[in-house]
Amino acid sequence: MSAEESLTKAEDLLARLEAARERLDQTQDPDQAIEILQELAELAKEVEAELQRAKRAAETEAVTGPDAPAA
Repeated sequence: MSAEESLTKAEDLLARLEAARERLDQTQDPDQAIEILQELAELAKEVEAELQRAKRAAETEAVTGPDAPAA
């Protein structure tokens, strides 16, 4: 996966994270709030992982060039 693809996926995950945060702001149900907080935690982990992939891909592309085959 290229750095650009990882960044695009991270942006999609961030949009999902923002939508979940808005749902959290609107809920009054404690059980639903807990579920949303768990979802936010998982999405945050996924965003972090994608950003790390993007960083590694960008570093690899800087060394080998963007058209080199992925390892």
